[in-house]
Amino acid sequence: MVQYEQNSIFEMEKIANIPLAERMRPKVLSEFIGQTHIIYDGSLLCRAIKADKLGSCIFWGAPGTGKTSLANVIANTTGSHFEKLNAVSSGVADAKKIIDEATRRFNAYGQKTYLLLDECHRWNKAQSDCMLPAIEKGYVTFIGSTTENPYVAMTRAIVSRCRVFEFLPLTKQDIKRGLLDALKRDKVLSRRKIVLDDDALEYICETASGDLRNAYNALELAVMTTDVNSDGSTHVTRLIASQSMQKKALSVDTGMYYDMISAFIKSMRGSDANAAMFWFERLLEAGTDPLLLARRIVIHAAEDVGLADPQALVVATSALTAFQNIGLPEGRIPLTEAILYICNCPKSNSVVNTLYAAEDCAKNHPAARVPRYLMDENHPRGTEEIDQTAYKYPHNYGGWVEQQYLPDEVKDQVFFVPSGNGQDTGCRQPKLKKDYAKQVVPNKWFEETDDD
Repeated sequence: MVQYEQNSIFEMEKIANIPLAERMRPKVLSEFIGQTHIIYDGSLLCRAIKADKLGSCIFWGAPGTGKTSLANVIANTTGSHFEKLNAVSSGVADAKKIIDEATRRFNAYGQKTYLLLDECHRWNKAQSDCMLPAIEKGYVTFIGSTTENPYVAMTRAIVSRCRVFEFLPLTKQDIKRGLLDALKRDKVLSRRKIVLDDDALEYICETASGDLRNAYNALELAVMTTDVNSDGSTHVTRLIASQSMQKKALSVDTGMYYDMISAFIKSMRGSDANAAMFWFERLLEAGTDPLLLARRIVIHAAEDVGLADPQALVVATSALTAFQNIGLPEGRIPLTEAILYICNCPKSNSVVNTLYAAEDCAKNHPAARVPRYLMDENHPRGTEEIDQTAYKYPHNYGGWVEQQYLPDEVKDQVFFVPSGNGQDTGCRQPKLKKDYAKQVVPNKWFEETDDD
């Protein structure tokens, strides 16, 4: 009896050393939490798992949303052989070994093999290519798990042979269900008398940011580091919960990062100060380099405001300089001022239109010659004489005189067309060329691209 109890104690200590998130991994679909858009009665994924007919697929989503847990359910449900690899630590040799064994198993017993590959976006082309024949012949059913957008981060050959399932951040109700289940079903926590205050539970659910693993870790840490009361209970308050809950950096994959950068830029261009500030802070919370955002602010002061309010560029460059001297967190204040200034300015894109129109023309006329009267008179061109008398010195005419400055090949080209917004009226030129509307000015900048 003593020996039995001693073995039980050792066994419990062994279990207690396994993280709560791992102990709570579901074994069947009924225990799986969240992702109700793809996991529900009669859904394709549920039918495929229950029938053991799941084809190659990729689970894509933020950490703690259930990608590995669902793979664990598949492993416990299937009658097929199940292998697991991590793309960070595995190489071509590991993949070939699994393929060889899967081929032998299939030919000898007709049994197929599931391969779960964590961090599958880290596999290079050589690793991916060696897996393709086995997937096509049915020897291996590939299940990839990734936090990165597979359409961007993975080889097309693999993605084209897989069905992609996107895993969304869990809701507060999903997190709450997971924590309450842990208190009831976990072999370690269920043996203790735990009093979890409602506001402590709400705090963990709110700050977990849709990551159930993060919530499990916080609950376990709160319970295991709190003294047991005289009545044998462990009381977890909101204060204890807040001390145990590591603030999670907002999760973003590569595609989402570029989408948010694009949203930030377009919000400034669209004069929406609220949206611009939201995306600015969202990017900072996700770990974006503030100097990158500061540089974008400077660029868009010239790009989207330009001559409509030239002071915007002064404000933006001043904010950049201020941030470089101050840093975080106070350095966000001058950057915010610049964002708000740009959002509230009249907008004009005449600067970038002029730039790209001139660029196109210059590239298309590489042999255009400088008019003779504009050449440098201090550097004669052999026997060629420069007609100095033809050059009209503007100051002799009150500061401006009509004169051709462009090469003959493009003398009628117009690059700068004032927008008429704010100060961008072109009034600094005493005489503007007529018929601007008839001129064809390239407008590359407003092609629908995400190359902002």
